[in-house]
Amino acid sequence: MTFAYLIPLFPLAAFLVILFGGKRLGHKSAWVAVAGSASAAILSTWVIVQVIRGATFHHEFTWLVLGQTRFTFGLLVDPLTAMMLFVVTYVGTMIFIYSIGYMHEDPRFSRFFAYLSLFMFSMLGLTIANHYLQLYIFWELVGLCSYLLISFWFEKESAANAGRKAFITTRVGDIGLFIGLMLLFYATGTLQFRDFTHEFVASKGHEAGWILTLSCVLIFAGACGKSAQFPLHVWLPDAMEGPTPVSALIHAATMVAAGVYLIARSFPIFSHFPDAMTVVAVIGTITACMAAFIALTANDIKKVLAYSTISQLGYMMAALGLGGFSAGTFHLMTHAFFKALLFLGAGSVIHGTHSQDIREMGGLFGKMKVTAVTFLVASLAISGVPPLSGFFSKDEILLAAYESGQPVFFYALLVTAFLTAFYMFRLYALTFFGKPRTHLHAHESPAVMTVPLSVLAVFSALIGIPGSPWMHHWFQTFIHGGHAEEIHAVPFVVQCSIGAGLGGIMLALLLYLVFPKVPGFIAAVFKPLYLVSSNKFWMDELYQAAILKPAWALGRLLFRFDQTVVDGVVNQAAVQTVNLSGVKRWIDEKIVDGAVNATGAVTQWASGILRKIQTGLIQNYLLLLVLGFLLAIIVQIL
Repeated sequence: MTFAYLIPLFPLAAFLVILFGGKRLGHKSAWVAVAGSASAAILSTWVIVQVIRGATFHHEFTWLVLGQTRFTFGLLVDPLTAMMLFVVTYVGTMIFIYSIGYMHEDPRFSRFFAYLSLFMFSMLGLTIANHYLQLYIFWELVGLCSYLLISFWFEKESAANAGRKAFITTRVGDIGLFIGLMLLFYATGTLQFRDFTHEFVASKGHEAGWILTLSCVLIFAGACGKSAQFPLHVWLPDAMEGPTPVSALIHAATMVAAGVYLIARSFPIFSHFPDAMTVVAVIGTITACMAAFIALTANDIKKVLAYSTISQLGYMMAALGLGGFSAGTFHLMTHAFFKALLFLGAGSVIHGTHSQDIREMGGLFGKMKVTAVTFLVASLAISGVPPLSGFFSKDEILLAAYESGQPVFFYALLVTAFLTAFYMFRLYALTFFGKPRTHLHAHESPAVMTVPLSVLAVFSALIGIPGSPWMHHWFQTFIHGGHAEEIHAVPFVVQCSIGAGLGGIMLALLLYLVFPKVPGFIAAVFKPLYLVSSNKFWMDELYQAAILKPAWALGRLLFRFDQTVVDGVVNQAAVQTVNLSGVKRWIDEKIVDGAVNATGAVTQWASGILRKIQTGLIQNYLLLLVLGFLLAIIVQIL
């Protein structure tokens, strides 16, 4: 286990090799990145096996000493870390391999894989961190990498704007996270994960309960930024401007999962403060419902999946806020695989058709069989159809909501499950079924892209089994550190879960295959709701009106103030300085220099006169002597 620190170093080494040898390596840089990611996955597997056998590992060293406070960095490997290592390395490696085919013609091929490797290093560093401050450092590095990848095609204005939007929006949450961590340190005197036992938090809660509650809410603000929760969700749909493998990497196993991981890691703190838990549950539920409703009318294949990601992350947050620690983390794991598969499948469709508008597609099943079959597996999994992985994790979240004693959460999440199945099979029907609606010359993607799809399809189908009743909910026991969690199957919840999934699927297929004109009629009848969905609740417009335009107006006002007042004062000071220097020059030239020159002139004039007296003739000197003698006699007489 002492070698666990090497896990993030493999992608870092790949990044450095590609960075300094990218031009010479050319397309071989992709295999350097894959080797780094695969090596991390292999070592992670060995670590995970040790954790499954009951081992945990914690190592630290002193990083900084401030007065009596010692800040340590190190690594923590426990069941939650092991789960994240599994997700990040395995899903990431599949995305790396897929990217070789997807990006093969890109002129910045090497740079892309350098960024991917740096992203992988950052996420793995965040995962094994044993300290909130260490996590925050890698948290910010993940944000930087996401900016570089989202705006990778920066020559497109939309991609450059999307990168800036993602960076700035997540920074808003990160400010909250930083303040929350400072409050946490102020109230407890530590930021070590292992220090926050239930007993320790309970004792500190009696002393500074409101401070810790506020700290939890601010930490959750950071998670809202990274995991695109309402109201900081607006950056994620625009992030679709990046290459599709980036979308898969960000929206499946890495960046967006970081927010959920942060709340799961902080669960021992949050669970002691009901108000903070309620905030998490409410925001998560609102996000899940809102994003699912928006996805109903989206026509860009990647935008549908983007809003699906926001909704599913809301599902995880709601589960954690309702006390379902294992439910939220279980869905994080299953979602990583089937959402990565969905995005890579969408990339395969885009690669084969050169279009992202599902209204232009149709009938692709026969032309892209591998893509269509694997995409179907992922769609069934996210819809919660048994026995695929999404069914077990979604069912557990609904069970946590049901047992919370707050029916509003249960029914809101149940409606979200129905909407999820509906919009996913609306997407599937319009893309793969029916007849082609335009002349798209579709073709299947190369093996380097379809093999990762097939591997992810197997995981999407089977990864839920460890958390199922068939294995006695092994995952739930594992994630709780070997302490068995008692889970009671509630037939009503199971029936509702299956009914919502199958009902959404059948309604979508019915409307878009059997009665294709009905959706347009429904949109016309319920036009206000359609407009709300298609305009994404006007959130971007609201931010434009309430924040961006006032900020721009304030910026213009300050610019004018700077030009007229600040610059005016500076310029007037310069003008007056020039004028004053002119006066000083006149005084210097006319008075100071004049006095000096006058003294010289008088001296020269006097010397000219006196020089005439010094003639060198004796008779002149005798004359002067006589005249002087006579003058002295006259003075004496008078």
